[in-house]
Amino acid sequence: MSAFVPTRADEPSREKRVHEPHSPPPTRPRRPRVEGADLSASIAVFLIALPLSLGIALATGAPLQAGLVAAAVGGLVVGYLGGTPLQVSGPAAGLTVVTAELIHQYGWRTTCAITVLAGIAQLGLGFVRVARSALAVSPAIVHGMLAGIGVTIAVAQLHIVLGGTPHSSVLDNMRELPAQLAGVHPAALSVSVLTLALLLIWPRLPGRPGRLLRKVPAPLVAVAGASTTASLAGLSLPKVDLPSWSSHALATLPEGPVLGLVAAVLTITLVCSVQSLLGAVAVDKLVATRPELSARVGRSDLDRELLGQGAANVVSGVLGGLPVAGVAVRSSANVQAGAVSRNSTMLHGVLVVVAALLMVPILELIPLASLAALVMAVGIQMVSLHHIRTVTRHREVLVYAITTLGVVFFGVLEGVTLGIAMAVAVALHRLTRTRITHDEKEGVHHVHVRGQLTFLAVPRLSRALHLVPQGAHAVVELDGSFMDHAAYESLQDWQNTQTAHGGTVELIGRRSGVRIGEPTGPAGLHLDTGTAMADAADCRCHPWTPWRNHQCEIPESVASGDGRPGAPPATGSDEPATVERAQALSAAGATGTSDSTGELDMAGGTGGIGGAEGLTGSGRPGEGPVDGSGGTDGSRPSGHQLARGISAFQRNTAPLVRGELARLAREGQQPSQLFLTCADSRVVTSMITSSGPGDLFVVRNVGNLVPLPGQESGDDSVAAAIEYAVDVLEVRSITVCGHSGCGAMQALLGSEPDGTQTPLRRWLRHAQPSLERLSDESRPWARLAGRAPADAVEQLCLTNVVQQLEHLRAHESVARALREGALELHGMYFHVGEAQAYLLAEEGGDDDVFDHVGVADLSA
Repeated sequence: MSAFVPTRADEPSREKRVHEPHSPPPTRPRRPRVEGADLSASIAVFLIALPLSLGIALATGAPLQAGLVAAAVGGLVVGYLGGTPLQVSGPAAGLTVVTAELIHQYGWRTTCAITVLAGIAQLGLGFVRVARSALAVSPAIVHGMLAGIGVTIAVAQLHIVLGGTPHSSVLDNMRELPAQLAGVHPAALSVSVLTLALLLIWPRLPGRPGRLLRKVPAPLVAVAGASTTASLAGLSLPKVDLPSWSSHALATLPEGPVLGLVAAVLTITLVCSVQSLLGAVAVDKLVATRPELSARVGRSDLDRELLGQGAANVVSGVLGGLPVAGVAVRSSANVQAGAVSRNSTMLHGVLVVVAALLMVPILELIPLASLAALVMAVGIQMVSLHHIRTVTRHREVLVYAITTLGVVFFGVLEGVTLGIAMAVAVALHRLTRTRITHDEKEGVHHVHVRGQLTFLAVPRLSRALHLVPQGAHAVVELDGSFMDHAAYESLQDWQNTQTAHGGTVELIGRRSGVRIGEPTGPAGLHLDTGTAMADAADCRCHPWTPWRNHQCEIPESVASGDGRPGAPPATGSDEPATVERAQALSAAGATGTSDSTGELDMAGGTGGIGGAEGLTGSGRPGEGPVDGSGGTDGSRPSGHQLARGISAFQRNTAPLVRGELARLAREGQQPSQLFLTCADSRVVTSMITSSGPGDLFVVRNVGNLVPLPGQESGDDSVAAAIEYAVDVLEVRSITVCGHSGCGAMQALLGSEPDGTQTPLRRWLRHAQPSLERLSDESRPWARLAGRAPADAVEQLCLTNVVQQLEHLRAHESVARALREGALELHGMYFHVGEAQAYLLAEEGGDDDVFDHVGVADLSA
């Protein structure tokens, strides 16, 4: 069926071998073998890298051998020294335009020297450990730079595709394009069209044969198919010409103006470093989707990666190769082909060396038009629609467009400089752009501030505040994340003046930390209770910050409960009382993200058997029972916490979800899932499922149990919820969710057969089949993929989920829906300490394995 993965006994640890003083020396450990997965992955990457390396060398105007040198050096040097084991480096399309400009301006041998100097600069940056700071460059600038380079490549290679010769600038290429179209070379065009057609069709071959054929990389198929067709048809076309390696040009001392050479070195350093580091981050994301690989490979060491790239550029430049950088296409292919170590990258470099030495006659059959078509396709793909949508969504499309146009018309360094300038301008505009509005509703004056409140906005803020008559009730809503000292003083002075004239002021914001004070009346009294206000420092908890347990100091006046300054605490202690709070409010939006403490049960309440959400006074975990008996330490009434939590909801969350809740009130609930889980206060279903109002039909009880039909003993609440969800709400899936450290499972393991039958013991008899399943040696244990259960409690928690799913299938409504194919059942396990979810895999096997749920790519 499916599965959670450790076994019954942990693997015994190996004994440490001790070498006795006079015994013979131990034999050396054997050298690690190259795994089959690395070998197959290296072949796949080599088949992609070979035609692309030649094509990029052609596009730059460098000797074609230079592309092979860079590919081999990137594989061997970066593969051995780099900090991202699975990233594949070599000649990159992103460097094509820069390298072509340098070759045109300084010649090939000086360009090699510039590559060496850029590598030395990268080594220096790696030694001072600034790799992380390179990631501070806006993604809009990086993507705009790559898009501009892609446009330049595509326009230049289009001339070769049509049978002509490209010019040195984009404007010249575009100006000469009509004449080139009028004089098309039919043979070159036909070979190019065939190459592009194979590139487009090959990855989309259908069926089982298609899956097998797609294992051969499309670039190799396209170039091989075009070359074979051109040879068989006897077409007269310019082809790859690889001179003897004895005549290969190497680096020489740079010649040219110093400032120009410095700018060239900086440009190569910038483009190589940023592209390689962003590629390393992308590889980390790909590796994270394979938990077994993530544990083996680990995260990238970006400083080491920069050192590896620098060393490779030094070697490549000295040997007469193109600049080297991390290449996204090859790195992605390496991970997807199953590589498990840096051996795959290094083996790909070895294969490139073998091809460069032994496959020259075969490589010289490749038409240049086919390589140009391949590189043109790569250039077009660099203008990514996904990136355009992303920067548009983040309102950075202007930065992207300016960078792209700057690279196309002025050059890479100039375009990146323009992009940085535009990004700074956009950031300053956002910082200084503040909208301040004033309106009156039912005698209450509302001043709404949208944006950052700085000294530049103080004059407009002052004008809006003075529209509020003295003595009136005012609500000031601060919808921003920053307020400087000038704005704070202006707002506080106006508040003091307003309250002094008998008015009331309520300052609210997206976070409690933005609030200057509670709503106050003329005498500084709380508007709701009439009691004296505690200082705003009584609690600095920010309900919108990440979930975190921490301490909040409670002034003695509040702890004592009488509201008098300086009153002794109720506990008699001289120290201020503290209470642990978990920040349980998540950012709720109009899209339906819910307050994380609010979950609807089957009757619209928060109960079933043990169905309370595990929440305490304020609606936040850990703040004490809602029984009026006191807080967690007995020093603070929980009623005050409850009122405080409700007030925070009404102030911060209710305005954001009111529209969605109004829609649900009109249309009724239509949840797609029944979620049955434990009543444990640490399991917040809306948080771990990212769900909102109306999404989940939630049933909670002690131990996430599903009583078998006929064994409820008068308690039909769970069965009723299941019937209502399946037959009335017509949910499409039911999930049973267990969790680590379950108190019910601990009680079940520690229970005595002849013990007193308390309500809890009577309820836990529904979990007895789980305990019996655990003890049955003939049945495989449920397990977690990747590790063994920590202890017997975790093993029982996993087994209990599987057993309760079997109980679900025994209910008539569930069995009927399963037969009709209208319902799916899912098992889930949530590890509280790791904040990690596991889903029961449905693979049709005998094992019950819970698979790790990875992090999705947010950019997708």
